Amino acid sequence: MYKQWIATDGQRFAPAVIRNYAKDDFAGLIEVQALSFPPPFPSELWWNEEQLEEHVARFPEGALCAEMDGRIVGSMTALRRTFRDGDCHDWASVTDNGYIRCHEPEGDTLYVVDICVAPAYRRFGFGKWLMQSMYETVVHLGCARLLGGGRMPGYRLVADRYSPEEYLEQVVSGERKDPVLSFLLSCGRTPAGVVRHYLDDRDSCDNAALMEWRNPFLSR
Repeated sequence: MYKQWIATDGQRFAPAVIRNYAKDDFAGLIEVQALSFPPPFPSELWWNEEQLEEHVARFPEGALCAEMDGRIVGSMTALRRTFRDGDCHDWASVTDNGYIRCHEPEGDTLYVVDICVAPAYRRFGFGKWLMQSMYETVVHLGCARLLGGGRMPGYRLVADRYSPEEYLEQVVSGERKDPVLSFLLSCGRTPAGVVRHYLDDRDSCDNAALMEWRNPFLSR
């Protein structure tokens, strides 16, 4: 994939690119992870070069990065899997701890491993551009949907009053905003349930909302 446009934050305009990442991008990708997920997020969950090697070797179509000002400013990674109704999973098991060695070339679901944008570039809309690009990959590959676990970092503040399912319903209804879930909803993702013990994530109390986007060009 390669797309180029003029990005803007409402004040500045600059050329931007979304493309598949390669080995020369690894240092930049790891830097964006560090900027996007500062402590208390565990640094051992940032990408390492061995994981990135697996991404570009096993499923390069699912390895996307955003570039601006001559540097990597964001990335999104996915793999293909097939899920049966009622299948339960956590992030580590479904992504092979981010190594994607469990990638299924004929899997019916494009599963999001990670998406991140450096804070200084978020107002340029790179998150939505990356998401839209992955939707295009779903259509191009003929997958049924895009699926992934969305963090709910605002949940810890109200966890003593509401279940994670109730919190998700409040975000969907517009009663409450969440930094991650509200973004995913604005990108067209819809809830497909809550997964407990999904990821070691203090702010989400280890919960995640499964969020999907269905391929509109496939009959159901």
